[in-house]
Amino acid sequence: MRTTSRTACLCLLVLGAAYTSAAGPILAADAALEKLAGDFAFTEGPASDAQGNVYFTDQPNDRILKWSITGELTSFMQPSGRANGLCIDKAGSIWACADEQNQLWRIDADGTHTVVLKAHEGKLLNGPNDLWIAPNGGVYFTDPFYQRDYWKRGPTEQECQGVYYLAPGASQSVRVVNDLEQPNGLIGTPDGKALYVSDIRAGKTWKYEVAEDGRLKGKTLFCELGSDGMTIDDAGNVYLTGKGVTVFDVQGKQVRHIDVPEPWTANVCFGGADRQWLFITASKGLYRIRMAVRGVGSQ
Repeated sequence: MRTTSRTACLCLLVLGAAYTSAAGPILAADAALEKLAGDFAFTEGPASDAQGNVYFTDQPNDRILKWSITGELTSFMQPSGRANGLCIDKAGSIWACADEQNQLWRIDADGTHTVVLKAHEGKLLNGPNDLWIAPNGGVYFTDPFYQRDYWKRGPTEQECQGVYYLAPGASQSVRVVNDLEQPNGLIGTPDGKALYVSDIRAGKTWKYEVAEDGRLKGKTLFCELGSDGMTIDDAGNVYLTGKGVTVFDVQGKQVRHIDVPEPWTANVCFGGADRQWLFITASKGLYRIRMAVRGVGSQ
């Protein structure tokens, strides 16, 4: 069923320490947190297309929704394979971590989907959670294990909770990280040379160099904070989620915290026609705030 509602509701003051980055303020001068929509079960996975429309998931309700650049909320796909994290490629297809059967999907504009990946080395994935598409079209995704009450499966078949890379055109994934406790959020730089991966259970985020073959090297600690979802802006600042949104500069120094009046902030992306709105999926709500910086690359 397709549902439509026109724009926004609530404006809230942005609380938290008033940090700025070395490049200048991150928030717009008149920034205020807006609640665009609510009454969801749990929002996740925001991703913006080339026009700036934002797609996000209401994961327990098994649906993907769309917030358009004109302020219209519509239901894009239901059921959606219990989609969690989303990312949109250069062709406009939505890639989804389809949690219901532990798969990776590619979804066309009409809502038809292709199962791109459902196993690693013949064994069931734990449950793809978040993903990022590199400039070359390769896909990185995290595969933590969160037991779901709707699963009809046995225990984990993988030897670790890892991070995987699916090269362009490949049918098999390569595990590129195997030493984290529970990887979750991840985001890459727009030049494709670095990848940030959060170990949410350990409370740390790591930075890796991306090799020519897509494998990762040069692991360094970026910050002492884990994250559910992540994004990056055109100044190189990295946005982590959990309790609100915490922003770190390229050196891993905290430069901002944005409070969000929900129990948990799951994910973020930049959207809008100018990619200057930060969209936030937090528990039962969808929020946005006006930024002085812009989003870049795959969100």
